[in-house]
This record gives sequence, structure tokens and C-alpha cells, in this order.
Amino acid sequence: MLHVANVTKSYGKLQANKNLSLHVHPGEIAVLLGPNGAGKSTLIKCVTGLLRFTGDVTIGGHPNKTVEAKRLLGYVPESPELYDRLTVSEHVEFSRRAYRLYDDGDAPDLLARFELLDKQKKLGKELSKGMQQKLSICCALLHRPRLVVFDEPMVGLDPHAIKELKRLFGELRAAGAAILISTHMLDSVADLWDTAHIMVDGAIAASRSRQEEAGQDQSLEELFFSITEDRQP
Repeated sequence: MLHVANVTKSYGKLQANKNLSLHVHPGEIAVLLGPNGAGKSTLIKCVTGLLRFTGDVTIGGHPNKTVEAKRLLGYVPESPELYDRLTVSEHVEFSRRAYRLYDDGDAPDLLARFELLDKQKKLGKELSKGMQQKLSICCALLHRPRLVVFDEPMVGLDPHAIKELKRLFGELRAAGAAILISTHMLDSVADLWDTAHIMVDGAIAASRSRQEEAGQDQSLEELFFSITEDRQP
């Protein structure tokens, strides 16, 4: 579903991403792990079409900046980007119309699961950071995307919302969606991942599948710290 090939992103002389390649298949949860500044968010923004880069990114076989690819994509950024003067219900309506959905679809269920049903008349600027994040998740999933990309999705969420989000990860995987999660908090995805990519200094230092985990001398956590701590100044 998602194919990233030889992606490089530079800011002047700084290479934030260095020749990165990875794949996320339907029904798979892949995680990008790494400390702050490893280049995870830069790669996410390249995948979602927010940054220019060299290399290739396709979604469902379509170049990532095409309309066909964007119809397949749901994106939850690290910092919610809401409209201050739109209400919760208006955000949902805006997303529904953007994707040309002709009914409410999953909106009532998503709003209920994330405890937003009674907040529908609140403006975006009146919502707490956690509520903004929950609304961002609802809007990203409204059109039932086949690839969902999350950048630090659990930051700011309350325990109930984290529980619901983890349940949603499992439901999306069971429905055949491909999921890419970027996080620096390994424990938040410990029971979820199928494939893990550890990033440092703009590159993928190691990758591991869940099947490979059982036969390793090091757990994913131990591997993560051995790689990232070796690079500490």
C-alpha cells in the first residue's frame, strides 16, 4: 500500500532524511521509532505530500501527491491543525464534503468513541489540545482510508482516548488498512507493531518484524536503546 524508495530530504546542508526506503502492506502496522530529531516527522511529511523531496513515494500504486493517492490517505499530524472558527460538527462536515461523502458514515460512532458528541458546537479554538487531537483523528478516519499515518498520535490524549485509539489500530489492521505510526515512546506501541524501523540521524539504523522478534537475543526495546544510546554525544 505504501512504498517509500530512496527518499532524501535536505534543508540546505542538513540532510534530515538520507536515502530512506520502506514498505507498509495492507493489514500491517509499521512504526517509526527514534529520539527527537531523528527525522521521523520529516519522513511523515514527505509521505503525506507536505514536503518536497528526492526519491519516490507511492500510495496504492499512485504517486503520493496525486488525487488518487490522497483519497486513500488519512493523516493525523503531531500538532492538530484545526480551524479556529469552525465547530466540531463543521470540521466533520468540511471533511465529509472534501472527500465527497454523501452521508454521515462513521462520524457519529467516531465522535462517540472519542467523547466529542456533546462538544459538537464548540469552536476549534475552544477545544483543549487533547480534544483537538481527538477531532483530528475523527476527521482523518472519516473517509475510511486505506493508509493511515499517525505522527505521535498519543501525545495529549487522556487514558480513555488512548485505549480507544489502540482499539482502532487493531480494527483498521483487521479491515486491511496499512498503518504507519511515528513515535519516540516505544512503550506506547509495544503490543501493536508488526514491523518496526529504528531511525537515527535521518537514516533507518535497523528494521525488525514481529516474526523476527522471537528469535533475537535482544528485544526491540534493547535494540532501540543499544542503537540510540550509542549515538549519544
